[in-house]
Amino acid sequence: MISEIDDYFAKGCGRCPRFATPECSTQQWAAGLAELRQICLSCGLTETVKWGHPCYVHANRNIAIIGAFRGDFRITFCNAALLNDADNILEPRGPNTRFPDIIRFRENGDVSRLKPSIIAYLEEAMAFAEAGIRPQKSATMPDCPAELGDALGADLELNEAFQRLTPGRQKSYLLNLNSAKKPETRLARISRFRERILAGKGALER
Repeated sequence: MISEIDDYFAKGCGRCPRFATPECSTQQWAAGLAELRQICLSCGLTETVKWGHPCYVHANRNIAIIGAFRGDFRITFCNAALLNDADNILEPRGPNTRFPDIIRFRENGDVSRLKPSIIAYLEEAMAFAEAGIRPQKSATMPDCPAELGDALGADLELNEAFQRLTPGRQKSYLLNLNSAKKPETRLARISRFRERILAGKGALER
């Protein structure tokens, strides 16, 4: 995976053989991605790289992640349960996603059309980060660690596989990851779990 932010927009994330080729999804959506990037920067967000994708941070909180795929490109909002979604434009990542958290763009020009809404949602998320407000904990499902949320937002294949898991299998991963005290331990576990998730298995299944 890439480690330099400009490489993402020029070459891609580095996750597949299409990296640094004209077939990379970042090239198909280059104009829209560039405009989306500029919007995030204009809001005062700090640009970083996580999971090979641009991640925008404020007040030590992940605010949003940009991703490009063959059928669309998107911005995924972290802690989206807090957002009002006044314009009703957020979509869920999958059938088991508790809260809609993605704006999908299917044409490069969609970014310009939705620019006021994107800015409003980013500013709302930034205000929650500054105030230290987090979504309420679910009574039935453990919190999703930030590292897993980042990974799901940046890795379409992993995200779709995780959303197909039964709630019990999803919970097994959440419990396992939440038991790790250090972020680097959670990141290592997510990498190790990836093939298991793609196979439709729970954290403890052989």
